[in-house]
Amino acid sequence: MESKTRTIIIDDEMTNILTLKNLLVKYFPDIEIVTTASNVAEGVEAIDKHLPDLIFLDISMPDGDGFDLLSKVEFRSFEVIFTTAHDQYAIRAFDYSAIHYLLKPIDYTELRKAINRYNEVKVKGNISARLSVLKDNMEHHHYKKIIVASSEGLNIVLIDDIIRLEACDTYTEFFLTNGRKLLASKPLNNFEKMLNDQDFTRIHSKHLVNLKYVQRYLKGKGGSVVLDNGEELDVSVRKKNDFILALKGYAKSL
Repeated sequence: MESKTRTIIIDDEMTNILTLKNLLVKYFPDIEIVTTASNVAEGVEAIDKHLPDLIFLDISMPDGDGFDLLSKVEFRSFEVIFTTAHDQYAIRAFDYSAIHYLLKPIDYTELRKAINRYNEVKVKGNISARLSVLKDNMEHHHYKKIIVASSEGLNIVLIDDIIRLEACDTYTEFFLTNGRKLLASKPLNNFEKMLNDQDFTRIHSKHLVNLKYVQRYLKGKGGSVVLDNGEELDVSVRKKNDFILALKGYAKSL
């Protein structure tokens, strides 16, 4: 028999706590709510006392924010689902950092999605590195880093260091400027959506390239691109026009 997921809810609004608690009790029997807290000080005490598997954490509270709380706890072997009403920029920052989130106002559908994400990517520990990436991306309002999950664990990658990505069945191989390769445990489509405003463009069903490292385009039916590292990649006929438009747009922005 599997043990239940020991869970703490931390939010300064009692209405939010009760709503979330009722939904968890009603629909998620595998989750055990061990306690709740309404501010940073109470939250730190609750985490270090109860040693949870999972916490639902409000970002903004009267005596600090979720980052303050997490920097003060001694016990860190848990996962976090942030509860937030933040804008779309902040939501994308969560995706870049492999941190789970739940949008307010909380409802069953969004809660189910958040818990599914948690169940799919249970990476106990290593929370500090992911929080650092999240905080950095949110504070600077520019996505500089991405957390990439691989069979080896979690990897912090500078977006500017990614030359290209290649589909490998349900995995994605990263090709970095230092010659390193990294096999990520998510499909290429996932990273295409994530990096679509970062000067990355899909040139083929297998290839997503960083326009920063495109050296030249060679004409042909679909043609091909030559990258700064000397690699030459085919451009599919279907992707040719979109690629050329993206390349021209990138050149104009420089």
